[in-house]
Amino acid sequence: MDEQVIQLSGPAERRLVGVDLGIASEHTVRILDGSGMRLGAARCVPTKSSLLALEERALAGAPQGIRLEVVFEPTGPAWFPVAKFFAARGHRVFRVSSAKAADLRKFFRRHTKSNGIDAETLARLPLVDPGGLVELGLAEGAAAVLDRRVRATDRLTMAAATHKRRIKDLVRQLLPMTPLTGDLGKADLAVLEGYADPRALLQLGADALTSLITTLSHGHQGRSRALEWISAAEQAIELYGPDDPAVPYTDLAAEVATEVRLLSAITTELAAHAAVREQAYRQVDPGRLARTLPGLRTIGAPAMLALLGNPRRFPTGHHFKSYLGLAPKASETGDTDRKGEPMSKAGPSLGRATLVRAADHARKLDPQLAKIYYLQMTERGANHLKALCVVAGHLAIRLHTVMLRASPYQLRDTDDRPITTEQAKQIIAARWTVPEEVRKRRRSRKTSKNTGKGTGKAPHQTMTAHPRGDLPRSASSRPGRSPVNPPD
Repeated sequence: MDEQVIQLSGPAERRLVGVDLGIASEHTVRILDGSGMRLGAARCVPTKSSLLALEERALAGAPQGIRLEVVFEPTGPAWFPVAKFFAARGHRVFRVSSAKAADLRKFFRRHTKSNGIDAETLARLPLVDPGGLVELGLAEGAAAVLDRRVRATDRLTMAAATHKRRIKDLVRQLLPMTPLTGDLGKADLAVLEGYADPRALLQLGADALTSLITTLSHGHQGRSRALEWISAAEQAIELYGPDDPAVPYTDLAAEVATEVRLLSAITTELAAHAAVREQAYRQVDPGRLARTLPGLRTIGAPAMLALLGNPRRFPTGHHFKSYLGLAPKASETGDTDRKGEPMSKAGPSLGRATLVRAADHARKLDPQLAKIYYLQMTERGANHLKALCVVAGHLAIRLHTVMLRASPYQLRDTDDRPITTEQAKQIIAARWTVPEEVRKRRRSRKTSKNTGKGTGKAPHQTMTAHPRGDLPRSASSRPGRSPVNPPD
């Protein structure tokens, strides 16, 4: 979808149309003028004759050549026929987030009694938040193909992840000492589809299982992996017994096999959609400009290009950043302007997730982004995820600039001089690598001291002296408590 941020302006005589979309019912419509006065109410269905009648009613008495401003929420697929009709007729079409409409609806419901409050709320949004509206334009040709395939691959990827989690949960019930500790490979799935029952695994034996795993993994795994499965099956039988009526081995194994087959089907469909997505991306971005940005490659570049659309629809990169919901919320009162507010999360979640993942790679490749991450971690008190969100916002601005200028992204040092990839890595290693002790202080997750994986959350730095010679208050002390002497 191509959505353009605009500032609504023009003649005072306007026609605002709020459409409360119905899925299996008629759409409820409210028509207002530029002052917010209601001019009419109507209902319509997604047919040409019904929408033509609505257009005629909304334009009744309006000056010649005026364009309707049609506002609706993205209610399932019901928005598309309405958007297509009015956009083709030359009117302005706005698709607003449900969260924004809900906030305004709460106010009107308290002070207004109307059966069409949802439609009226939408019609008033151009008056209440003119700068925050996003004009919708429907993508065409390769851009439309890219948009649909990006959405399809994202949805299938999420579905595959759901099935993988379900498989691991079921296997953990069948084999409490499960050998599935990482990604599910082809050999793992083949074993689970035919031998998820621990009794079947033991009956198959280590030799036959080794042959199966070696063949499907193309020699990357072998007898050691087979013995892991056999050991897990033996421990399950030892724990449950071979015929415990409370443990339905056969039925659990059948459910695992079903999940494996569903995952296999989704993976096949995902590969087909991904291939078409790549073809569409190469048509929309022949120079592969989006992929010149650090962190955006096979999946990230097509996804972000589908969300960006025509870069000229955003006046600046900051508007694109705000559209994605990566801009911090504002909190100002009087002379106070609070910093470090959370992101608005007002836009498509796919864009935020893609850029945050890309930011984790980009900070390791681009000195300017590495500096931003470093300062967030060392001076602003941000944790890893918050620092990545800040980097993601800058990455969004740079993507907009690259596509607007139609020129590849150039790595530069913090003095804005062009550098090579190798020079960039050297600069980051020398100047912008976050010390490990800082990372420990920022971590929320505690790790066991006995696992060898870490020593838990590092303590805050404690003062060891005071200019007046007084005992300092430790980081953990509270008002009313005696300060703790620091260790010698």
